[in-house]
Amino acid sequence: MSTQEHIFDAAGPRARRTIRIVTVLSGLAIAAVVVLVILRFSAAGQLAADRWAEFTQWPYIQFLLAGLGNTAVAAAVAALFAIPTALLMALARTSHRAWLRRPATAYIEFFRSVPLLLVVYIFVSGLPTYGINPDIFWKLVIPIALCSSGVMAEIFRAGILALPAGQVEAALSIGLLHSQATRYVVLPQAVRIVVPSMVAQLVVLLKDTTLGYAVSYPELMKTANNLTAYTNHLIQTYLVIGVVYVVTNILISHFARYLEARISGRTARTGRAEEQREAMPAAIG
Repeated sequence: MSTQEHIFDAAGPRARRTIRIVTVLSGLAIAAVVVLVILRFSAAGQLAADRWAEFTQWPYIQFLLAGLGNTAVAAAVAALFAIPTALLMALARTSHRAWLRRPATAYIEFFRSVPLLLVVYIFVSGLPTYGINPDIFWKLVIPIALCSSGVMAEIFRAGILALPAGQVEAALSIGLLHSQATRYVVLPQAVRIVVPSMVAQLVVLLKDTTLGYAVSYPELMKTANNLTAYTNHLIQTYLVIGVVYVVTNILISHFARYLEARISGRTARTGRAEEQREAMPAAIG
């Protein structure tokens, strides 16, 4: 069973046919819009070679690469804090202990509800008045990590709740503690289930770094704004930046599929090893 089938029902023949038709029609519509846009840009002279010349020169490329590097660092650090926090909050929210469950629920619901930009402005304008004034990097990263962890916690919780309750009961019946059942039985399967959803949230997290303009952090969009002010080639700059974001998100998706395959392969190998160990005494006997 695939990861998606844990959460969604498999589409039937009629639904698959409908999905194919809608996909083809959507693709044709998007292609028509792209062709129309290209024709309009060409008519307005926006596709002239001199308007794209700077993107073939190393100083401009280096300038954009620096912005991309800052974006990658901010997104990676935010994810590094958000993912463990989300996992802890999800485990706490699914706990039977009220003193763990209630604070975790309040944390998750609060940071899922408030706009990220509001949290950024709190770090920019609110906290400095009380003597809390971190570097601009952390004014961007901490709000992203907080808001993303609230959403990711619900993703982890959905993965945990998607598992049959009988698996935990079976683990407890053979003498495992609840913490051991969670660590060895629940989490490996839950993480594998939520990989696609987590990737989607990581893509959102990457795009959230575009709010760096609010703290003057030189991420990719801020760099593009500065380059546009210098060259006056707004359309060309933002098209290039858009392509960079698309390619980056595709690479993240490919890495996620690789990671999911590795996790699935490791789980399958572990299952086969267990079956072989169980079969050995019978074979010897």
